[in-house]
Amino acid sequence: MKRKIIVALMILISFLLQSTVFKALAIGSISPNLLVVLTSSFGFMRGKKEGLWVGFFCGLLEDIFYGRLLGMHAVMYMYIGYVNGYFNRIFYGEDIKLPIFLISVSELAYGLGTYVVMFLMRSRFAFFYYLTRIILPELVYTVILTLVFYRIIYSVNRNLEKNST
Repeated sequence: MKRKIIVALMILISFLLQSTVFKALAIGSISPNLLVVLTSSFGFMRGKKEGLWVGFFCGLLEDIFYGRLLGMHAVMYMYIGYVNGYFNRIFYGEDIKLPIFLISVSELAYGLGTYVVMFLMRSRFAFFYYLTRIILPELVYTVILTLVFYRIIYSVNRNLEKNST
């Protein structure tokens, strides 16, 4: 029960930081995606099932407050968390290379998925513009922020695991 409350607080805090503080610190209207970092991290740290649920609730929050289509972000984040859960077996917490790689790929997949659903399906074909002006800058900003934010998520997860055994 304690784990669920702390995970819910982490989701809420990440959402609030992403939608307030980091929107104010946006560079060229690009801000990092903390919810992708959180979803990916829980996926490869805790497994497919927890990554899926964390992703669902992160996406649902984003859909409720900012989404045009209810469920679109929830499904994308669910897939991100679930796929990252496959890497749980090779995850080693002290090594930052795998988390950076997985979060980068997750952010890229999220950006491409958003492009397909929101723009391509409405016959807007400015893919290279969207890639160079939104997807890649957001990916770089998210990866830079991951260097700090991942350590916090990892230490909270490690303390929860230590207290649960």
